[in-house]
Amino acid sequence: MPRADELLATVFGFDTFRPGQEEIVAAVTAGRNTLAIMPTGGGKSLCFQLPALCRDGVTIVISPLIALMRDQVRALREAGVAAGALTSGNTDEETDAVFRALDAGELKLLYMAPERLASGGTINLLRRAGVGLIAVDEAHCVSQWGHDFRPDYLRIGELRRSLDVPLAAFTATADAETRAEIVTRLFDGTAPETFLHGFDRPNIHLSFEAKNSPRQQILDFAGARKGQSGIVYCGTRAKTETLAAALRDAGHVACHYHGGMDAADRREVERRFQQEDDLIVVATVAFGMGVDKPDIRWVAHADLPKSIETYYQEIGRAGRDGAAAETLTLFGPEDIRLRRSQIDESLAPPERRDADHARLNALLGLAEALHCRRQHLLRYFDETAAPCGNCDLCDSPPELFDATEAVQKALSAMLRTGESFGAGHLIDILTGTTTDRIGARGHDALPTFGVGREFDKRGWQAVYRQMMGRDLVRPDPERHGALRMTEAARPILRGEARIELRRDSIRKAPARPAVKTLVSPEDAPLLSALKARRRAFAEEAGLPAYMVFNDRTLIEMAQTRPETLDQMARIGGVGAKKLERYGTAFLEVITGADVAPVHPSRRKLAGRAAGALYDRLLEAQTDLARGSAGIDKPLSCSAAQLAKLAELRPRDMGTLTRVLGDRRAERFGAAFLRVLETG
Repeated sequence: MPRADELLATVFGFDTFRPGQEEIVAAVTAGRNTLAIMPTGGGKSLCFQLPALCRDGVTIVISPLIALMRDQVRALREAGVAAGALTSGNTDEETDAVFRALDAGELKLLYMAPERLASGGTINLLRRAGVGLIAVDEAHCVSQWGHDFRPDYLRIGELRRSLDVPLAAFTATADAETRAEIVTRLFDGTAPETFLHGFDRPNIHLSFEAKNSPRQQILDFAGARKGQSGIVYCGTRAKTETLAAALRDAGHVACHYHGGMDAADRREVERRFQQEDDLIVVATVAFGMGVDKPDIRWVAHADLPKSIETYYQEIGRAGRDGAAAETLTLFGPEDIRLRRSQIDESLAPPERRDADHARLNALLGLAEALHCRRQHLLRYFDETAAPCGNCDLCDSPPELFDATEAVQKALSAMLRTGESFGAGHLIDILTGTTTDRIGARGHDALPTFGVGREFDKRGWQAVYRQMMGRDLVRPDPERHGALRMTEAARPILRGEARIELRRDSIRKAPARPAVKTLVSPEDAPLLSALKARRRAFAEEAGLPAYMVFNDRTLIEMAQTRPETLDQMARIGGVGAKKLERYGTAFLEVITGADVAPVHPSRRKLAGRAAGALYDRLLEAQTDLARGSAGIDKPLSCSAAQLAKLAELRPRDMGTLTRVLGDRRAERFGAAFLRVLETG
């Protein structure tokens, strides 16, 4: 069987594995039950696609979304891999073609949705197909603790037992509870070989901002990244529509996406986002797991996500090609009230609500972090890291101050009014602002009236927001959102603990760093030209642009400027099929000149040591074409024969003669052996 590292280069065009991939590929290829938790964009698909090519039989890939499966199948076929899908989105012709390929033993990967397992004939079909491996993508869907629970995933364990084949499960977001349920549901409680690989995505810049004219904040962020693909997540359907319109008015190519749209309209947005380089989609979380576009350059949240897992998965859709990507998350007191009330008013059991509050607390802690955000984020996933240098707090460290007294005043105002009011009324008390409501309740006579004049209204809003973010106070849904104190605040109120807050968020939001460009100014024109060529190929073939080459591959081309197919083949993401299909055209863009034709046998060796050996054999043949004296009848070897010698590297005349035949071995054998010995 072929080796994984060879297929990595020849099929997928990568010289090396990403961190963590190699050992997972080895375990899955060896047929060991495997659970791998890898970050979104960490290359988990390759961890079952490569073993599928190395192992006998067909690999079944169970995946939750039709769009995702279809995109992966198309990308595999572009790379020369026999793959198919059985989904409800298939035409009859597509389904028949998959059945024929299965019967002929031609497929290596078969994708299907978990709902297909409910069909009585599925298991019999898979038995006849000779399944050798089951791969489960988005395995957290099996867990009722997970945020994307899919009941049909519960049938996968039965499928594994019925087929008696190894199973490899993959997910990007699984805490300890979810991992334990995955093991129970998919592996009958017998622990698989488990890989928990770094949640860090160091290419993604993290930033949060308190809401302050949030629509303008999003417009400013998108405006600084004009021409780049991005996603804006919103908390409501209506907001997606109004914000998309505002972006269009500002000169962007933007559209909205939410679950209330017609299915045909949603599919059209998905198609455009896949194929257009500069489209912004403003969406609810309905625009989720089906996004398989590797060159999304930024993700913004116009509203706070519901948990740190949701946040992590959504920002993980940026920069999946490994090139630089950016994020912005806006948040404010109303977001916190909404998320708390959603949890409190849910029908979930108390332990689930407590767990959801804890997940929200983790996200709020990240939003109100005082030091490196990446350290804070990774700590939630039980990882440690040095300050990252790639987040807003590393770019511009915040000014901190001892806020113990301010928090005590804020808590005192709450307690003296019976924890019956929201932040607006409490701030009026602290700043000594007389209102009808204050006067009617006699709150202007409270000891706390006017004791907080060191901050204006906006300053106290920031104090209360940070207190909510640190879970010192919570909105009480039974009192229409009135703030109540949590146990965590009592030590501060009593003077037994101190607390620091960020002064910059009280004054104003910190200035954003300059936008990180994908390439240097001198390489930018070439990158634009390469993107234009990519777009032409994609439109001609009806493919998403990234299936031709993703951004990272084009960036490397623009930076290294290859001049030959051998150099082009060493660019990450340029496999043998893509080199054959697109290599010459992209070389001509880079060099500005026509590229001399290369024999297909030589092109297959591009970028490999055998390619250089082929060239030396060809040179030796040219010298001896008319014999050593230059007077014999012309004789030459075929390109296929030279390529075979370059790959086999025979070191004896007998093997060489079997490849070339007696006549050619007699003329070229000695010279070829000298080349092969020194090669």
